[in-house]
Amino acid sequence: MSRRVMPGRELAVLRAAGIIPKPAQWRKFLEQIALWLGTLALAAAVIFFFAFNWDDLGRLVKIGLAEAAILVALLACWQLDLDGGAGKAALTLGSLLVGALLALTGQIYQTGADTFELFAYWAALILPWVLIGRFAALWLVWLGLINTAVFLYFVLGRDEEPLLWALFVLNGLALVGWEIAHRAGLAWLRERWPARLIAMASAGSATVLILWAIVERSGGSAVLTTFAYLGWLTAIYAWYRGVRADLFMLAIGVLSLIVAVAAFLLLHLPNSGGVAFLFIGLIVIGLSAAGALWLKSVARE
Repeated sequence: MSRRVMPGRELAVLRAAGIIPKPAQWRKFLEQIALWLGTLALAAAVIFFFAFNWDDLGRLVKIGLAEAAILVALLACWQLDLDGGAGKAALTLGSLLVGALLALTGQIYQTGADTFELFAYWAALILPWVLIGRFAALWLVWLGLINTAVFLYFVLGRDEEPLLWALFVLNGLALVGWEIAHRAGLAWLRERWPARLIAMASAGSATVLILWAIVERSGGSAVLTTFAYLGWLTAIYAWYRGVRADLFMLAIGVLSLIVAVAAFLLLHLPNSGGVAFLFIGLIVIGLSAAGALWLKSVARE
């Protein structure tokens, strides 16, 4: 016979099941939120300070204040434990302020450098701190800077295909490197959310690349892109199905495949009014249902 919960005991059951956080867990959560919101607020405050007082400060004063803020962040890192939250927050603050200093220098002296160079130099300068910090979120910031630099570089040259390939290779290598490091047993890479964010970036670039091949249909280049995309799907399936089971990663692959199939049908079906769209809609529903059933069966295993 099934046990019934007595009226008024619902909260006790939820707490026993671990669904409702305990007071200590709420305290830790609020401490982390306050720490990181404060870090972002400090970085924004430095930027807004220079924007508001731009005409009242001299060149050397502006640069000196920005460098002093970075120095204070580094001194805080020296005093604090880098393995603790406060030390990592101070290091992240210093890394953000480096970008503010580069932007400030470029604005003051009008160096004429392209925008992508700012993000490239920013990523290069903070790389030692990223290596020392052993902090997943700071690695994601660094990867975001590299992606931004690559995007701006190819956008300035209006090279669409090289841009898509560069982002596809960059984010794919980042995901492979992250999984290799995780496999090596690095303790600070145990959390799954950073790898999932990188996988989303990799899936986005792979999906856009195959959509470009479907739309452009540029012969050999489209064939190469199709093989690269199928190879990416195969790698996602083989690793996250056979080596390290992860439903989220598999779901990303399923979603990308559904989008690619829908785009292919949209461009290659004869234009027969609403019938084609109805057919594509049915195909998308069928693929989504099949993907959900497959993911559910994987979850049971």
